[in-house]
Amino acid sequence: MTNTKTSQTWVLTLFALGVFMAALDNGIISAALTTINSSFNVEANWGAWGVTLYTLGLAISVPIVGKLSDRYGRKKLFIVEIALFGLGSLLVALSPNFTFYLISRFIQAMGGGGIFIIGTSYVVSTLPSEKQGKALGLLGGMNGVAAVLGPNIGSVILDLTGSWHWLFLINVPIAIFLVIMGYLKLEETKDAAPGKLDMTGTVLLSVAILGIMYGLTNIEGINFFSSLIEPTVYPYLLAGIIVLVILYFYETRLERRGGDPILPVALMRQPTYLLTLLLGLLSGAMLAAMIFIPAFSEQVLGIKSEHAGYWMTPLALAAGIGAAVGGILVDKRGPVLAVLFSGLVAAIGFFLFPTWIDAKWQFVIASVIGGVGMGVLLGAPLNILATEKLEANKGTALASLSLIRTIGMTIAPTIYAGFIARGFSEIPSLFKNDFQGILQQNVQQANLSEQATAELAQVGSQFAAGGQFSEEQMMTVVQNIQDPTLKEVILNSVNEVTVMAAQNGYGGLFYSAVVIAICIFAIGLILKPIRKKSLEI
Repeated sequence: MTNTKTSQTWVLTLFALGVFMAALDNGIISAALTTINSSFNVEANWGAWGVTLYTLGLAISVPIVGKLSDRYGRKKLFIVEIALFGLGSLLVALSPNFTFYLISRFIQAMGGGGIFIIGTSYVVSTLPSEKQGKALGLLGGMNGVAAVLGPNIGSVILDLTGSWHWLFLINVPIAIFLVIMGYLKLEETKDAAPGKLDMTGTVLLSVAILGIMYGLTNIEGINFFSSLIEPTVYPYLLAGIIVLVILYFYETRLERRGGDPILPVALMRQPTYLLTLLLGLLSGAMLAAMIFIPAFSEQVLGIKSEHAGYWMTPLALAAGIGAAVGGILVDKRGPVLAVLFSGLVAAIGFFLFPTWIDAKWQFVIASVIGGVGMGVLLGAPLNILATEKLEANKGTALASLSLIRTIGMTIAPTIYAGFIARGFSEIPSLFKNDFQGILQQNVQQANLSEQATAELAQVGSQFAAGGQFSEEQMMTVVQNIQDPTLKEVILNSVNEVTVMAAQNGYGGLFYSAVVIAICIFAIGLILKPIRKKSLEI
């Protein structure tokens, strides 16, 4: 009994550390993108390929690694994935040029993509059902918290070392430790696999994912629908979808012949699994709203840009707590109740952002509520729903769920950014319609001297035509004002208009997240009787 408990502790420790390391990486690089671009002397649009290729590599590797871990062993694939991630990290740090750096990032992604899937698959294959929820909650919490804290940790490492190379070198000793201890402490688990590996399906799936994900990353937020017909978007989306349809029919035929398809086509005929995939897509979209929290704290609450990232901490910690709560709920009351709880709490948390927040303490409370709601869905509920009653192919089922969540996380930021951009595009209209009233109110509250009052009268005619001013033109007028008190009054008034525009933009974002959370709750209600019926069969 003691040996079993010790073994389970090692399993969770190794997988949690591996998941945290891999999830941290895509966020940690954001703190150093400008520095990396400068070191290779490339423009920002080229530098972004370091993130794009990593995202594409993750998306491609997830379903392939899920199937390989089922077929050849989860311990074996965990060691391979960690070793590949560590090697990629070392190559990134030692990159002599930008091309080598991009190739290394792709190698790193191919290693990092499957670690979470292997961990969750190992848990649902080896742990007793009454302990799976807490374990999956731990892995989900580590995954979510690492993704959120990545930029902050990256900034700290960059400040301490002064070199972006250490952001990647730090992974190497951790990877070596995980490879050694994984070999010594993990037991092998795998499914009986009929026939040969589905190489044709693997290639088709990789091409389909590459096309769809690349097309999605090129969509513009402010011109969402018009950008869909751009040559950098629709050909790739269309080609990816066509290949995906071809793959589905090929995999169906392979399954009928007794083969081992890379795509879980049998699962895709089950309503419970399809609804779980939809929940995965929505959870990814909801999780993507977290990306904009630092910008919200800066542009709406007035927090300095260098400190804005730290205001992710309450939400990140709450998400970790939520993941643990979700695991407990799953173990005690089942996954559907956890889904309902997540949707309800997340909807309340996101609703508070545009309707209630005026001060930093309110921001912290809303972040905690929203973080708990999202965190519940990060680990156990969807993973349990995806693998219930499965004797084999658990890694494949989880990989498809992870891929669909990644697609949600890719589409949603583009839509959210469109709301923000449209909010700021209203600034000229706000200056025309609201600036005069705001300025008059602030002037009445200020104790202006006669000289300042006279100067205000001189520029009054310019402000009267405020509809013709952009924010930049307005600031140019303000800089020419001599009286410091009057200048402060006008600057505060201009800032209020800018904050109004930001509130409008972020309001659209957070209301969208509320709708997504409500949809998650509604799907949970629909799923409850369907799941009950499927479990009775």
